[in-house]
Amino acid sequence: MIPAQFDYVRPDSLDQAFRELASDEDTKVLAGGQSLLPLLRLRLAYPSKLVDVARLPELAGAHDRGDHVFVGAMTTHDEVMRSPVVREGCPLVALATATVADPAVRHRGTFGGSLAHADPAGDLPAVVLALDGVFVARSAGGEREIPAARFFVDYLESALLPGEILTGVKIPKLGDGWGYHYEKFHRTAQAWPIVGVAVAVRRTNGAIQEARIGLANMAPTPLRARAAESALQGAELGDQVRQACGEAAEGTAPPADLHAQPDYRRHLARVLTHRAVRTAAGAP
Repeated sequence: MIPAQFDYVRPDSLDQAFRELASDEDTKVLAGGQSLLPLLRLRLAYPSKLVDVARLPELAGAHDRGDHVFVGAMTTHDEVMRSPVVREGCPLVALATATVADPAVRHRGTFGGSLAHADPAGDLPAVVLALDGVFVARSAGGEREIPAARFFVDYLESALLPGEILTGVKIPKLGDGWGYHYEKFHRTAQAWPIVGVAVAVRRTNGAIQEARIGLANMAPTPLRARAAESALQGAELGDQVRQACGEAAEGTAPPADLHAQPDYRRHLARVLTHRAVRTAAGAP
């Protein structure tokens, strides 16, 4: 289909972008366009104006800031997955980003655009949630930080306010002793995961001391598998880990669609969590 008519603006600065956003309440921010453009073509979105911020240099790049890595919102997926700063400081982000869609999408899609779109089936929201990332948003009135646990409000709805632009995400470094893995089940490389699982595990003396698990496409927002995280504390590889991962679907509300029913998604969550935990823990 053909999108409805809209105006297009490419600002030269964030200040100009804020002015454009304030000029019309139906204005939308355009990043890489890999999520928004399909909605426009299907006429599921009707913005009066698009403000293209993809080429603002202050929004791009990954930076080591001591205890965390700051990833600019307009950094492309390809740049994220190849960045030495990301690969060393937050390997789970690099691992998951390398699985996003296909090379064409990864070269155009942006880290911040994917997160601000707030699709619970996306790969990256579950990852940033598992790592307790912090979103940095700016507006004409200043800057504020939003913890990942409060950023995803509902299906395709984030905590960003009108006039705000996501400028980047702070991702804490977990330090030594952690293992990571991202596991998902999907029909094709270009498709959203039917279920995705992001895992970070800290293991000492053969037992798991701490686990962080983010779930994709198991509710209207990405979720932490809190029951499984608690059950994994002190678990040793083998039956204990398998039983603990059986709690992964607790508290979820998976959707039903053409690709899977809720009970199948719950089964996938348990299986994929077990695979991801074993891999992150270094199991043979």
